[in-house]
Amino acid sequence: MAPMQPPTTILSVNDLVAGYGATEVLHGVSFEIRAGQIVTLIGANGAGKTTTLRSLFGLTKVHKGSIVLFGEELIGRSAYTIAQRGLGFVPQERNIFPTLSVRENLEMGGYLLKSAELGARIQYITNFLPVLKDRMNQQAGTLSGGERRMLAIGRALIAKPKLLMLDEPSLGLAPKVVDSVFERVNAIHEDGVGILIVEQNARRALGIANHGYVLELGQVRFEGSGRDLLNDPNVQKAYLGG
Repeated sequence: MAPMQPPTTILSVNDLVAGYGATEVLHGVSFEIRAGQIVTLIGANGAGKTTTLRSLFGLTKVHKGSIVLFGEELIGRSAYTIAQRGLGFVPQERNIFPTLSVRENLEMGGYLLKSAELGARIQYITNFLPVLKDRMNQQAGTLSGGERRMLAIGRALIAKPKLLMLDEPSLGLAPKVVDSVFERVNAIHEDGVGILIVEQNARRALGIANHGYVLELGQVRFEGSGRDLLNDPNVQKAYLGG
C-alpha cells in the first residue's frame, strides 16, 4: 500500500510584516491553510486579524514576508490579479452596491467570466443561497442585514474562488441569522472551497474550524485544532470568557 500523502498546502504565510503607512500592525505572522480545511483567526480588537486578510488580498502594504497561494507569491500583485488566482474576499463592511439590484450585484462579482458562464454561476448561487432567488430584482440597499451578508458572500462566490476569506460574517446579525450564515459557510466548505474566517464570535468560529490561530498584538500567540483551542485554559481565559 502506498503511503498516505499529506494534505496539500494551498496558502502559506510566512513572517508577514504589514501595516498602514509607517505603522506596522503585523509583526511576523505565519500560518498555513491546507486543502479541505476551515481555518479561523481569532483575537481581541486590534490584534491584526482584518489587516491580515487585507494583506493577503493586496489591500494593505506588506513590508516583509511571503504569501504563497497555490505555489505563487502574491506580494506585489494587485487585488484584481489575486482574485484571478482563486482568492475570494468578503470584507467586514457590507460590501454591496445598495442602489443596484441583487442580480446586478452578483453580475459585478462575475466580471472575469464570459456571459454564458456568468449566467450559470448566478443560477448556481441562487440555488445555493435561496434567500436571494426571490429578490433578484430588489434593490440591494433594501435587504436586511442577513440578506446583505448572503449577497456579499454570493458575489464573492460567483468568480469560483478556491479559497474564500470571510471577515466577521456574523457582525451585527441576530442569533438566528448567525446560525444561517454559519450553515452556509459549512455548505461552501463542503462544496470544495477552502475557508479562512476572522470572527469575534470565537467559540462559534473555533467550533467549525479544522485549525485556528490566535493573534495578539500582530503576532500568533496560540495555534492548534479548533477543538484544542476551545479546550485550552489559556485561550478560554483570555479570549473565550472562561
